[in-house]
Amino acid sequence: MMKKKTIQTILHNLLLAVLALIWLVPIVWLLVTSFSAYTGVNATSFFPDEWSLNNYKNLLFSADTVAQFPNWFKNTFLIACASCIVSSAFVLMVAYAMSCMRFKMRKPIMNVAIILNLFPGFLSMIAVYFILKSFNLTNNHWGLVLVYSASSGLGYLIAKGFLDTVPVSLREAAYIDGASEARVFWKVVMPMSRPIIVYTVISSFLAPWMDFVFAKMILNSGISSMWTVAIGLYNMLDRSLINTYFSQFCAGGVLVSIPISILFVIMQKFYVEGITGGAVKG
Repeated sequence: MMKKKTIQTILHNLLLAVLALIWLVPIVWLLVTSFSAYTGVNATSFFPDEWSLNNYKNLLFSADTVAQFPNWFKNTFLIACASCIVSSAFVLMVAYAMSCMRFKMRKPIMNVAIILNLFPGFLSMIAVYFILKSFNLTNNHWGLVLVYSASSGLGYLIAKGFLDTVPVSLREAAYIDGASEARVFWKVVMPMSRPIIVYTVISSFLAPWMDFVFAKMILNSGISSMWTVAIGLYNMLDRSLINTYFSQFCAGGVLVSIPISILFVIMQKFYVEGITGGAVKG
């Protein structure tokens, strides 16, 4: 039995090592290529023959008609921040209503929300585009914010699971003292829900930060200064540009990952607590 268990452990660890290698190799290649002195795709060796910081320098300080990374980063950051604020508010308020309040249509609404979440948002792309076009919101950053925020309240389930763990007695004591529902939400429930707030904020920020499909569909005028990072970096992979801008594309990929990595490192404890706490009664 001990020998069999040892073999299973070795095979398990070997499988994890192989999967980790498969996952890490593209990331390491992207990183080392971003420091290459060669501008195009170097298929002759994994590590560059010559190292340079020119890709980062050109990307950040020498913008041209193709690479306008500072503008793209600013656009993406503003869209992500606006969407994060609106989406987080929607998710937390809907989660509070479904967890702490009781009304006639509560369970049917929850069931409908769960069913709607089974369908990917991409199915509505064409309808969303023509609705935004009728309101002149295509090629407009506010149109993107609306798309990212509109249905965010449907993703309330994990937050609801966490709020279910907040003691009912605390809310009842606040009601007895004359607190309104809004006051209970802000002064009693939210201070005790820091982990799920952090989880919701990070999740709401990540969606617009990494999205390509909706951004490409809505910002389709071809004006590069209006693009997000995802669209701009994708444009660098055009057949006519890849031999000149591929290393800058890799540098852009590294720069885009830095804010998210820092955010995860700082908020990792609360992020994990939010997921595990929301999974208890979700």
